[in-house]
Amino acid sequence: MANVAWFENALGSFTPTRSTPSPLVIDTARFLRHRTIFISDTHLGTRGCKAEALADFLAHNDCATLFLVGDIVDGWQLKRRWYWTEAQSQVVAQIIRKVDAGTRVIFVPGNHDEFARDYAGRQFFGSKFAGIEIVKETIHETADGRRLWVLHGDRFDGVITCAKWLAHLGDRAYGLALRWNDLLFAVRRRFGLPYWSLSAWLKYKVKNAVEYISCFEEILAREAHLRGVDGVVCGHIHHAEIRRIGDVLYLNDGDWVESCSALVEDAQGNMEILHWADPSQSRAPRSQKGLPAGLAGVAKAAPVPA
Repeated sequence: MANVAWFENALGSFTPTRSTPSPLVIDTARFLRHRTIFISDTHLGTRGCKAEALADFLAHNDCATLFLVGDIVDGWQLKRRWYWTEAQSQVVAQIIRKVDAGTRVIFVPGNHDEFARDYAGRQFFGSKFAGIEIVKETIHETADGRRLWVLHGDRFDGVITCAKWLAHLGDRAYGLALRWNDLLFAVRRRFGLPYWSLSAWLKYKVKNAVEYISCFEEILAREAHLRGVDGVVCGHIHHAEIRRIGDVLYLNDGDWVESCSALVEDAQGNMEILHWADPSQSRAPRSQKGLPAGLAGVAKAAPVPA
């Protein structure tokens, strides 16, 4: 319970006077409606979190159910040094506004916010964030009747389960790579170029990293098959993906430190990945098939076959 006590103390120091979120201006022409939204690995409390883009995404995407699939708040970083911005306060405000508007919000904690697992089965931190459900894992039924197992996925990561010290060391190195991302993005934005992640490019070019991702996906799919479900939704590895592995539909909703991606379900049960670019790029909109004309910075993956 030590992690719980620490986080409650830290949460107590987070008051509106410290970082009061300003209201977002919502362009109704960019408003998208979904049956379900899945997001994970936002890593609020870190410099790498693309909070501005995430707050913009939450403000312009509505849903009946919102799944927060782990690593929403980065407790590892906040225990080392407190870091919080107005944009990150805006993310929290947008989530609470969805709760107030009747959206069902389900929080599935990950390894970076594992302190919240002690609250599983209860409302999130009593009256502070009333209305957010916390579960260690759950089953989501799509509109077309498919059963999807929803979990963060860290317990199927050998590094996390067997060598946590190595995971913490890797987390620091990853944070350094994300700082280089921010510097590179600042330069690219100055020249009018879109967001591009150096750390993601390096990760997917390194053979061991590619093999690790593939192994993780196959392990999750095998476990989902053993559980008798139709698919699995997870996060953890910061790699958005929709693909079939055997008879299991594997879905990963990506992250908000590199890809700025979310997994969404429409009214018919179709699953797609949305990539939400930095809001500052709205001066250069691009049209995508199936999206409202002029919707800036959004790329839509092809629907997965039923």
